[in-house]
Amino acid sequence: MTTLTLAKALNEGLRRAMEDNPKVLVMGEDVGKLGGVFRVTDGLQKDFGEDRVIDTPLAESGIIGTAIGLALRGYRPICEIQFDGFVFPAADQIITQLAKMPLRSLGTLKLPVVVRIPCGGGIGAVEHHSESPEAYFTHTAGLRVVACSNPADAYTMIQDAVRCDDPVIFFEPKRRYWDKADVDLAAPGLPLDRARTVRQGRDVTLIAYGPMVKTCLEAAAAAEEDGRDIEVIDLRSLNPLDIDVLTESVTRTGRCVVVHEAPVYNGFGAELAARITERCFYSLEAPVLRVGGFSTPYPPSRLEDHYLPDLDRVLDAVDRSFAY
Repeated sequence: MTTLTLAKALNEGLRRAMEDNPKVLVMGEDVGKLGGVFRVTDGLQKDFGEDRVIDTPLAESGIIGTAIGLALRGYRPICEIQFDGFVFPAADQIITQLAKMPLRSLGTLKLPVVVRIPCGGGIGAVEHHSESPEAYFTHTAGLRVVACSNPADAYTMIQDAVRCDDPVIFFEPKRRYWDKADVDLAAPGLPLDRARTVRQGRDVTLIAYGPMVKTCLEAAAAAEEDGRDIEVIDLRSLNPLDIDVLTESVTRTGRCVVVHEAPVYNGFGAELAARITERCFYSLEAPVLRVGGFSTPYPPSRLEDHYLPDLDRVLDAVDRSFAY
């Protein structure tokens, strides 16, 4: 076992992927000499050279467009979008080319591109640096969308994403970059498209991904003092969705609360609530409830503690579920 931060686990996973396959490249703004603004790519350019760890211009559409061309020539590019709010200039390339070209070619063309996106708030950043844009990409057919929540998953999931022949949007919870945990560098992880039950319980199911998994675990620990036994599921994969794990849990508990940082209105939680209601309707003791951000642009850093879902808001939703 090795104790790693989530950022360092990603670094080790990238290093392992690059060692295993010389066709793996890392590219993005400041990923080389600086090692990335969160130091996730620290030391990679020194060890693998400027031809494999490439500092790009500040042009996200150019980064993704270049990666598509490289993938067509047999490479496996890993693109870093420096902050979540910077991905939107690349949306045209991601949505109209990266997601569609494999199907357009009837599967003859593969685009094994990984787009790494630090996501969410909680770091006191300025505008455009704390977005949660996952719903845009889960709605885009042709993309795999995954989100790690802890160092162990970060280490294995980034390697699995690189090995995948499909384009992968890889969300990293930036406020969890410095969280530490033991990582077994030799142990295989869950398949990339599988959810994980991180805490078993019998009374209500909390479903989360990325930065909110830790918040839900803290809520479950607090609720235990009140005699409530909460199950927590880390989705890991948003598209495809491991619906069977969710169905089994909610059928057993009869209650479900979905938690994410993004605004609740038309957020990814709406899809989860609909799917669970379709599958578990006759087992539900209460409606599926959602906890998330408010329907406003992300606020200034002084207000983000009021905007972000916290332990109290999660527990309030649990109480409302039991009130039915």
